[in-house]
Amino acid sequence: MSKINVFLDDVRSAPDDYVLASDMEECIKLLRENTIQHLSLDHDLENKLRNGFMVVEYMVKHKLFAETITVHSANAGAGKKMFHYLKDAQESLIIPQNVRIHYHPLPLNLNKRKKHP
Repeated sequence: MSKINVFLDDVRSAPDDYVLASDMEECIKLLRENTIQHLSLDHDLENKLRNGFMVVEYMVKHKLFAETITVHSANAGAGKKMFHYLKDAQESLIIPQNVRIHYHPLPLNLNKRKKHP
């Protein structure tokens, strides 16, 4: 099975060579069905009840991880919460030590989104 890169965001365009997941369900499905090399996560999605933090909780609960996880949310408080939750899970040995976890906020780019197959 080949590795893919996944970009979870409902506003920004996915970088080249990334599969765009625009909601939680799509991202979780990709995590369950693929080997993910890099997963980049936004927090603010469809609404306050469905967000990137919920994806992070699901990942930790079900032990579904990418080789590298980046939180790119421009929502500073929520993005840091996601990052610290992942780092705490790694310190508790739930997330393997070889998984790289980063916090790198991206500005909102409201250009037309593109979806990759």
